[in-house]
Amino acid sequence: MTKYLLLSFLLTAITGTSVRGSQSELPHLAPYLEVARLILDDSDTSPTDATSAESKPCAGVSFSRNLRYGESELNVLDVAIGDVKEATPRPVLLFVAEKSFAADNGAADIAGPLEDQAMCFAARNGMVGVNVTYRLAPANPWPAGAKDVAAATAWVHQNIDLFGGSRDQIVAIGYSAGAFHVASLLAHPEFQASDSSMAAAVLVSGIYRMGPDASTAEKAYFGEDASKYDERSVFPGILSIETPILLAWSALDPPRLVAQAEKLKELLCNSVAHCPRTTVLTSRDNIASVFGLDGSGDGLAEPTLVLVRQIEARGLP
Repeated sequence: MTKYLLLSFLLTAITGTSVRGSQSELPHLAPYLEVARLILDDSDTSPTDATSAESKPCAGVSFSRNLRYGESELNVLDVAIGDVKEATPRPVLLFVAEKSFAADNGAADIAGPLEDQAMCFAARNGMVGVNVTYRLAPANPWPAGAKDVAAATAWVHQNIDLFGGSRDQIVAIGYSAGAFHVASLLAHPEFQASDSSMAAAVLVSGIYRMGPDASTAEKAYFGEDASKYDERSVFPGILSIETPILLAWSALDPPRLVAQAEKLKELLCNSVAHCPRTTVLTSRDNIASVFGLDGSGDGLAEPTLVLVRQIEARGLP
């Protein structure tokens, strides 16, 4: 019982200096985590239990939760870091992984186990993982998503050094609706904030140009006036960017999503920019499965790590 009381005290004590450019609090975790580790080491955990815990996706990863990056109370993000001793700033994977453009209350779901696993993939591979929660329609229609991604990226530029991350090596991972918001930010300079640049983007199973087949949730974000859909798409702006892109979709995606990805690839390859790297996934159940963290052995893990290492080697951007 004593160890649990001590841990409760430590959790209560973890508050501290305000994050630069944010209204949140950033805990100085290291001293408290070390004490907590010593307390837990004195527990009744067996060697078998310890081995099992070490094999879990988030073993050895520390989280800082609900850090504010914008004016809305819905503008929050989580940061995950591993136990890395190197002083060199680490690359950052910025996850924008909401599945829908809309929600009844305009708020995205708080990061759950699957989002955490994706962040832990970053942390356990020598990077910093950041998961962004942003405003949704109908309360926050176009272009709120892109503007929130810009604000979150600016926050990373201003604060990620506090977590050992590099502002010059930010790779945004846009998943589903999040893929559109990341692509839209790249394509529309008017949405970009100060210090909102990224070194590369990974776009997974997104909608990049809305059409007459828009769903109710999509209309809630893009509006009912279909004549405005083209100007609210990622075209033609995305065809002139220099940011490296890794484009992915699943063989099991609806035909509409596959067609969107293939068209984006075609237009990029025929543009003045560059032909993106592409990966066709065998499945896409959630953001964790995209990286093969469900044990499937197929996913974006290897292509993403290759992209990150190339950015490190070239010193991009």
